[in-house]
Amino acid sequence: MDVSTVLGTNTVELRARKPPWFKVPAPGGPRYRALTRLIEEQQLHTVCQEAACPNVGECWERGTATFMILGDTCTRRCGFCNVKSGKPTWNDPLEPARVARAVAQMGLRHAVITSVDRDDLPDLGASAFVGVIREIRRQAPGCQIEVLTPDFQGQEMPLARVIAERPDVFNHNVEVVPRLYPVARRGSRFLRSARVLANAKQLGGDEVTTKSGLMVGLGETHEEMVEAFAILREHDVQVLTIGQYLRPSAQHLPIVRYWHPDEFAALERAAYALGFEHVAAGPLVRSSYHADQHVPQSLVGTGH
Repeated sequence: MDVSTVLGTNTVELRARKPPWFKVPAPGGPRYRALTRLIEEQQLHTVCQEAACPNVGECWERGTATFMILGDTCTRRCGFCNVKSGKPTWNDPLEPARVARAVAQMGLRHAVITSVDRDDLPDLGASAFVGVIREIRRQAPGCQIEVLTPDFQGQEMPLARVIAERPDVFNHNVEVVPRLYPVARRGSRFLRSARVLANAKQLGGDEVTTKSGLMVGLGETHEEMVEAFAILREHDVQVLTIGQYLRPSAQHLPIVRYWHPDEFAALERAAYALGFEHVAAGPLVRSSYHADQHVPQSLVGTGH
């Protein structure tokens, strides 16, 4: 399918000046510097760095970080993602302990654990999530745990193994509206991802908060976004994040347009009207932005 047909032809040039609301302070606080050193020493990967997140300084100073397990090579090739794709070789049984050690040493309040897609593994990477959850609970029992998983190809057994560990938050991003999947998320399906979220809620019950996120800027309309929100609510998603797509390189999908902060406010109102418990919407919002605020206070510190 031709990209211009789906995205439209009036795209924003890669080097075009960003609107003024994208200006953020450069990272460099003491916790940020310490965590950077620790991640390098422990040979860990973070989405904060791999995806060049604009909020990395703020989040790390708040005591929140997103660790990417199972290496830095993805078996899928999404048109928007800055993580490299190919044939993964990463297999480190000690990774869960090293991630948990970093979480404990930095005194993190909220750790987000995500991974590349590992369609090459028999369990699609589920056992690695299980190992990290268990190790964090052992080494840093006061830290909230959010998992941001792949779709596990829609298979229920890998998902059930992860949910059995009772993470505080189960997050799986649908990323874009259904119409854009053929170019933005090849190998994935919107409704399959929605079912993953619904199954996670059914398996986890009230002990697990379900969460998903979408981007704008790839040619979607306000109406398409609200329709996607409605589908997520129908699949028991409680928390929603909405942010602006920023093109990582000339090889990635072009930006059709930048959404204004007022438009994000309108999306937030529409999402709350549909019944989401927490919505974070804004140009710089990413899936893990202020993630520590998405855990219901009734569950904080329960160690379930």
